[in-house]
Amino acid sequence: MTHHAQQHAVAVQLEAGRQRLNGDLVFPDAARGIVVFAHGSGSSRRSPRNRFVAGQLNDAGMATLLMDLLTRHEEQRDQWTGELRFDIPLLAERVEAAMRYVGEEASLRDLPLGLFGASTGAAAALVAAARRGPGVGAVVSRGGRPDLAGEALTKVQSATLLIVGGADREVLGLNEQALERLECPKKLEVVPGATHLFEEPGALGQVARLAREWFRQRLAA
Repeated sequence: MTHHAQQHAVAVQLEAGRQRLNGDLVFPDAARGIVVFAHGSGSSRRSPRNRFVAGQLNDAGMATLLMDLLTRHEEQRDQWTGELRFDIPLLAERVEAAMRYVGEEASLRDLPLGLFGASTGAAAALVAAARRGPGVGAVVSRGGRPDLAGEALTKVQSATLLIVGGADREVLGLNEQALERLECPKKLEVVPGATHLFEEPGALGQVARLAREWFRQRLAA
């Protein structure tokens, strides 16, 4: 794979209320935009799937910020109770904290901003986008639960792409309903034969391609 530009990777810490969250920032020289990732339930910034997509975005000249939406303590609690992964207001607050971090960094704040959410993280990204208004240029949801964004769906102004596996039938139905409620530029892309985690050969590559194109068109600096 050819890297056209030098890439810099830094570990960052974000303030979210009283909590500190860990993040991984990668930015190519002359980045054309930045995408903040909001992962889903039971996952972290180390999610190999999101890392794969982020790597493809980096190669296309976009900066990426992958962060843990939960602290280690919260994650341990969530493994037992499963309560936090569906706490969309909390997760959305954490996504907003990441956007604040980007807005305060001199090297990042002028870059067009996009959000990439997976599973319940997609609902958090949409809620955060609805609150931020035109400050978020684009949102991509992978196997997401946009339905969990509730009333915020009608307030999203960012161009939104929903990517769902064709074999992920229940989630596909939820995405079709959410698509109707969105009033922004929007599109639903179905990856044929793919299940919820896009583990089939080539499925994740297709997700990355779709996301890259969407961000490339919508986040043109």
